[in-house]
Amino acid sequence: MSETIGLIRQAVMDGKVKEIEAVVQAAIDENVDLDSVINEGLIGAMDIVGKKFGEGQIYVPEMVVSALAMQKALAVIKPLLRMEDSKSKGTVLMATVKGDLHDIGKNLVIMMLEGAGFEVIDLGVDLSVEKLVDKVTEIKPDILGLSALLTTTMPEMQKVIAVLKQKDLGANMRTMVGGAPVDERFAEKIGADGYGKDAAEAVQLARKFMAEKKARI
Repeated sequence: MSETIGLIRQAVMDGKVKEIEAVVQAAIDENVDLDSVINEGLIGAMDIVGKKFGEGQIYVPEMVVSALAMQKALAVIKPLLRMEDSKSKGTVLMATVKGDLHDIGKNLVIMMLEGAGFEVIDLGVDLSVEKLVDKVTEIKPDILGLSALLTTTMPEMQKVIAVLKQKDLGANMRTMVGGAPVDERFAEKIGADGYGKDAAEAVQLARKFMAEKKARI
């Protein structure tokens, strides 16, 4: 790993939101390979951040600032990437279910997934079953992520998954659920393919799903 990539990685890990754009621009000016900047610098940094979070070495505030730094770095790089050269790790559709307006946890998962190289489409909050199914049909994502913070809205997750199975829309897509009141037992009960207790676990789960999909092809 070059010194420049190391500086980018460290800036993201340290949450240098104000400095990261200059660090990335310096790499661009030096003609550093952009794939290396993304994969070794940004994704590498967020992998370490996710691991530290999972081990309890850092907490949500530190993870958020690292994710914000990563997003700022990506904003500098993306205009320079030709679409065909921008290799997504997979497409994830994210939404908070109907009746629930909470999105902090969902947004953190989105930032971490983007940091891991996934293309994420955020549908927002209070999504009805019908709207979600329509979007799945239209976009055909690799993964659907559903979030809920209220126990009263958890049944909406079950409704979504039931309709997806009725319409046979889950053959090439995996579903993952999360949120404060959700646990692995509930995920299994409603037929979800996986449960992530936090943003770091959601990234691990998404990677697992994509590895399984590649193995099937």
